Amino acid sequence: MGTRVPQGLLLLLFLPLLPPRGASAGSLHNPGLSECFQVNGADYRGHQNRTGPRGAGRPCLFWDQTQQHSYSSASDPQGRWGLGAHNFCRNPDGDVQPWCYVAETEEGIYWRYCDIPTCHMPGYLGCFVDSGAPPALSGPSGTSTKLTVQVCLRFCRMKGYQLAGVEAGYACFCGSESDLARGRLAPATDCDQICFGHPGQLCGGDGRLGIYEVSVGSCQGNWTAPQGVIYSPDFPDEYGPDRNCSWALGPPGAALELTFRLFELADPRDRLELRDATSGSVLRAFDGARPPPPGPLRLRATALLLTFRSDARGHAQGFALTYRGLQDAAEDGASPKSSAQTPAALAEGINVSCSPPPGAPEAVMGGEAGAQGEREFGEQPLPSPLLTVPVPAARVFSMVTAVSVLLLLLLLLLSLLRLLRRRSCVLAPGKGSPTLGTSCGSGRSWAVWYCRPRGVALPCPPGDPQAEGLASSYRPLSASSQSSLRSLISAL
Repeated sequence: MGTRVPQGLLLLLFLPLLPPRGASAGSLHNPGLSECFQVNGADYRGHQNRTGPRGAGRPCLFWDQTQQHSYSSASDPQGRWGLGAHNFCRNPDGDVQPWCYVAETEEGIYWRYCDIPTCHMPGYLGCFVDSGAPPALSGPSGTSTKLTVQVCLRFCRMKGYQLAGVEAGYACFCGSESDLARGRLAPATDCDQICFGHPGQLCGGDGRLGIYEVSVGSCQGNWTAPQGVIYSPDFPDEYGPDRNCSWALGPPGAALELTFRLFELADPRDRLELRDATSGSVLRAFDGARPPPPGPLRLRATALLLTFRSDARGHAQGFALTYRGLQDAAEDGASPKSSAQTPAALAEGINVSCSPPPGAPEAVMGGEAGAQGEREFGEQPLPSPLLTVPVPAARVFSMVTAVSVLLLLLLLLLSLLRLLRRRSCVLAPGKGSPTLGTSCGSGRSWAVWYCRPRGVALPCPPGDPQAEGLASSYRPLSASSQSSLRSLISAL
């Protein structure tokens, strides 16, 4: 963290004291109000601006006033780390949890971790006492100098257990729901040990287990709870190469709502597809070059199959998405007519601004307006009264007929002009007796002569010597040709 020098006592993390599992907001099937979906809270974008919750602790300094330190709003011009003209807790350097700068103390301490009750990754169940007699988790165990949270989760998953616990930075224990039922919660600050295999993760503490559900970061699963969280494979570690994973999603309800909390794929060859579980058709597809839109995605499907594939070089943080079943496809203000818009229509610049009824979720990322934050896919969109005006069928038919007649006349005119141009005809008004009929009032007539491929039209009064001279080398148009040209010449 640059000039930020950790002190021994500051390694204690002020994490929330989680309630028992039945009410835990960290459960994968009950994400609750969690504002963090990364194990170290790097994605926290909340508004806590003190080191303690509910106004406790020391006030944080504003990030645009910390230029003397390694991290400030000037060092994050694109806002990637969430820094700016505010003093909210953030984690710009990938530390074990969000923190902020504080007014320097006499001991030289100028930063502290933030205790944020709503910042805990769903799937983390809390910090528990492990006295060893009996062990908090009664299943198999092991140790590793390269331990990470996912290393322990994978180990317990392979052993067939539901829970995995990390302890002292290097130990892993497996257990079941019955172990958790008789477990005893410890203060969250007791789980303060950094994992030996990852400096940005915590792996329990001395005699303390940080317990997770093993389905975090699994490569497959069948999700039927009314709501929950699905993580990319190997999460919270980066996903590996050549991964081919799938998850069946079928919560109760008539439709589904998905919200991507994190999405970071390495390149366009790493791909996540959302398929209708009944028909197998692809409803949406995202990759490293085409991330999902901000806000919720509403799909008119009762069951989904999510598939993820990475190429031989794939390495990235991955994704975290929350889902919930909707009892009605039009739930939360998304009526069938006003909200069924296709991605293509939105991409072409149709701007629809609607005011959702109270309780409707808002798209808080990206600044998109109106219905663009609430999209439905999977069926053809119904016509919206805000976007279309009905036109009588008879009127449409008459318009089409008129246009067709005009096009036909235009083609005939172009054909005649092409014929005249090919014969290089020259037309001139005459004052003699009409040859082709009156064209521009009484007394004006035309005489047309031609000699392939050239022709001439001159005024031809009776006895005109020029006309008699032309007659020797030119001959007049036939009666049929004159009839064809009569309407054209009369308009000149």
